[in-house]
Amino acid sequence: MVSTADAGGAAALLADVPADHRVALVDPRFVGHLHALRLGLTDPRFPAATVPGALTAQPQARPALVRALERTTAAVGAAAPVVVDPAPEDRTVPGRIAVALEAEGIAVQRPALGSLVAAVPTDPGQEAAAVAGVAAVDDEAVRLRNAVKSRDGFFTTFCISPYSRYIARWCARRGLTPNQVTTASLITALIAAGSAATGTRGGYVAAGMLLLVSFVLDCTDGQLARYSLQYSTMGAWLDATFDRAKEYAYYAGLAIGAARGGDSDDVWALALGAMIIQACRHVVDFSFNEANHDSVANTSPTAALSDALDNVGWTVWVRRIIVLPIGERWAMIAVLTALTTPRTVFYALLIGCALAACYTLVGRLLRSVTRKARRTERAARALADLADSGPLAKAVASLVHGPKRALTAPAAALMGTLVMVGAALFLPYGSWLTVVAAAVYVVLAGFAVARPLRRALDWLVPPFFRAAEYVTILVLAARSDVPHAVPAAFGLVSAVAYHHYDTVYRIRGGTGAPPQWLVRTIGGHEGRTALVAVLAAVLTHTSGFTTALTALAVAVALVVLVESIRFWVSSSAPAVHDEGELA
Repeated sequence: MVSTADAGGAAALLADVPADHRVALVDPRFVGHLHALRLGLTDPRFPAATVPGALTAQPQARPALVRALERTTAAVGAAAPVVVDPAPEDRTVPGRIAVALEAEGIAVQRPALGSLVAAVPTDPGQEAAAVAGVAAVDDEAVRLRNAVKSRDGFFTTFCISPYSRYIARWCARRGLTPNQVTTASLITALIAAGSAATGTRGGYVAAGMLLLVSFVLDCTDGQLARYSLQYSTMGAWLDATFDRAKEYAYYAGLAIGAARGGDSDDVWALALGAMIIQACRHVVDFSFNEANHDSVANTSPTAALSDALDNVGWTVWVRRIIVLPIGERWAMIAVLTALTTPRTVFYALLIGCALAACYTLVGRLLRSVTRKARRTERAARALADLADSGPLAKAVASLVHGPKRALTAPAAALMGTLVMVGAALFLPYGSWLTVVAAAVYVVLAGFAVARPLRRALDWLVPPFFRAAEYVTILVLAARSDVPHAVPAAFGLVSAVAYHHYDTVYRIRGGTGAPPQWLVRTIGGHEGRTALVAVLAAVLTHTSGFTTALTALAVAVALVVLVESIRFWVSSSAPAVHDEGELA
């Protein structure tokens, strides 16, 4: 840190700093909490950030910073201090530069300080008041409190966070990173899955305990990131994907344990069903949120009622418990694993997640039909990306594209889903009529995406497609009567679901969906669904069906993972973190 007495000196010092370094400007009269400066100057997620009397700029904002500093120097005089007027705006050099950066289109983050003090006093009275304000607030207590998500589930808020925040501080003081804690959480969950796979009561008890430990670490990594402001693109990727990997690996461990314990093979079908419901729940939330991410003129009375209920404390927690977020879900899984059987665990998951899915779906539908909002091009593009349409559906869409269509997008997607799932369920297994149904599904999928998805219920299209693909794979594998077909289907759905989650987090990070070559290579939802239908018809009741599903799962997983890893370790990946997501 180097000091200078005026704006001109600051400009000269800045010129000596390498262009690829982050820089910060702090008014020498600054009085405030150390954590206020941390929030304003050390968060890596933003190109520029400011608190009263201090400003930071990342390398990408440095050119604009230089220009703004030069203009400020000319305005206030190269050797003159900046005069602070009684106006509430920050009139210091850092404050002026922050406004100038925004004028050039640089996003400047202004973190909410709450009770923390950050001030530039201009007289002894103001200085005394600022010093008193600093002494009155324990910034370490504020730092610990802010390390916890502002919106989380009941179990996490009251049973985990009261002590996991102190684990986060312990990790920070020993130099541990959030990524290391995230990895430890994954390893613990995988050991839990391995314990469940033993099929013994001791293994189940150990699995339940380890799953809870894994969840504590899962909470700790985010709290560590917020406590020490260690956000990173790699951390975003790990945080976004490891929760699903841990949960689904645990499902697989329970299914293996059930098989080793003498239970019938249909437990694998229950495990895959639980995974499908959970994935479809998430895509409902993701799709609805993206459809309304930047909509305007929201007049939904349902949303107004929800906001009113937020003012009644107990209703907030009841509604958060009803949706069975990750904390409640993992606690239920852990306890039931230790005390009952894998079959009971999956029955509870299926019932609980189904009820939660109905609750959230009804709420989303009511909000959609009672609101008057204009959805933007960005929202339509996000929904099209979430649809995951492959070359077959897009070819159909190009043929029927036009202003007049007999079906709305959700109606076409729903009809296609019912045709495909109904054929898989009720037609004779291996019938070529199932392949015909798959062709109809392809056509209806093309109809659904033939026009931009801007209407009130168009956000239903991606969830319908997810349900059609996942359920078709499950039903055909379960009806095949081929050994290990359902575990192979579990692997295939896991690989495809990873691709869909990866798509979601890229869109939320503002970088768009995965490249089109990837979607074409893995066939899109309609291509994979049709392929599985063809495989079931060609390889009826033979072990080749299991082999084909396994090969398809491995191929999809390799292509998707290689591209995902390439993207998330690249410089263009966003530092997205689940602030407020109940998962």
